[in-house]
Amino acid sequence: MLYEAIVNRYLQEMKNGTRRPGDKLPSIREAAETFGCSRNTVIRAYEELANRHRIYSVPQSGYYVAHRTPACEGAGDEAEERDVIDFAWAGPDRRAMPFRDFQHCMNEAIERYRENMFTYSEEQGLASLRLQLARHLRDLQVFTVPERVCVVTGSQQALHLLLWLPFPNGKRNIVVEQPVHPGMIESLRGYGGDVHGIPYGEGGMDLDRLEALFRNGDVKCFYTVSRFHNPTGHSHTNQARKRMAELARRYDVYIIEDDYMGDLDGDSRNDPMFAYDASGRVIYVKSFSKVMLPGLRLGLAVLPDELRAPFLRAKAAADVHSPLLTQGALEVYLESGMFAAHIGRMRDIYRRKAVLLREAYRKHLPPGTLYTGPSSGFYSAIKLPAPLRAQAAADRLLRLGVRVDPAERMYLPDFRQEDVFRLSVSQVDETLIEPGVRRIGEGIRELLRQRTEVRFVERG
Repeated sequence: MLYEAIVNRYLQEMKNGTRRPGDKLPSIREAAETFGCSRNTVIRAYEELANRHRIYSVPQSGYYVAHRTPACEGAGDEAEERDVIDFAWAGPDRRAMPFRDFQHCMNEAIERYRENMFTYSEEQGLASLRLQLARHLRDLQVFTVPERVCVVTGSQQALHLLLWLPFPNGKRNIVVEQPVHPGMIESLRGYGGDVHGIPYGEGGMDLDRLEALFRNGDVKCFYTVSRFHNPTGHSHTNQARKRMAELARRYDVYIIEDDYMGDLDGDSRNDPMFAYDASGRVIYVKSFSKVMLPGLRLGLAVLPDELRAPFLRAKAAADVHSPLLTQGALEVYLESGMFAAHIGRMRDIYRRKAVLLREAYRKHLPPGTLYTGPSSGFYSAIKLPAPLRAQAAADRLLRLGVRVDPAERMYLPDFRQEDVFRLSVSQVDETLIEPGVRRIGEGIRELLRQRTEVRFVERG
């Protein structure tokens, strides 16, 4: 059929490099004229390419060639026949990103700050942006003033700087949840003090064990993701957050609360730990990478007064200041109301994906496979039946057309698990979630059968 010829033509051009990621495709009218067909035929071809994740649409702009993951580029003949369903890449859904809106904000920022572009900016961040951020944080139950808000070049910068700064309590050891995202593991590499882990599971944390660490461990700070944990998707309850804040006050421990996806929490009853902090020991850190554009590289930290000066000195040594134009664009995006509208759409998208993922888990994963039930649609973890290992399973699943992320690197050495991998459906089309999980279930069953056959042969 003619639409298949159009699909194959564009696929070939992408393969040979004639059309590269980010290139705009001809409009539907232009393509219809080029191929001598109806617009409906072109629409069908573009829809097929979009379903295969080879192109994406930008409303009121057109269709663009999508980025291809490394797994798709080098995964063999089967991966070239069809796209890998990628549960490993955890950026925001490209198809829902506000490209044109943010382009408008960037242009406005250039006009607004064109004189400032020729000088260095404020190391703490634009005062006008910090005012907008303080207003935005109120909706998240984080009540603070612009003077305590520090703009950072991505939340990972704030986390890294905080870990290595001396704190006013004079202590030197750190507690982190287990597992924890790979960026935190890398930031802790070579740290001079002791790093203690504490498991973060389906039922939350063992707060009595946390208290013992605070009481006896000379703990400088405790790092936790209070909502939509990476890699499990878990969230603390309000009761747990309140007790953690109280333990921090009682034992003079600072808490670094990473609320990087707090915007996606549509339940107004959920509060950040910061809301329960009466002693000024909760440091609130937030990112815009997971809900907007990762390339924006902007985040924030709400700091106690006694930490602000040393933090800003460390930040200035790292990058002088965060990029001025992206700061200005975010300011325009917040003050215009565009961000609030965008977040409403993102919540709906990820909520639907979370429901689909949980249903697919229940339907397709074999007995003995454990999994976490995400509510954000971003992160989830699967624990394989014994004696399977995550890396071997990931290699097998890639041959079946599914990419997952082994979580071994997300554990401290004393807590390491080799039978867990992380999934994210943030980039996965809703229609591909169940087929992808079905392939995962099939791959696990096949690996279990192979193990059974090997044991049978060995005994025979």
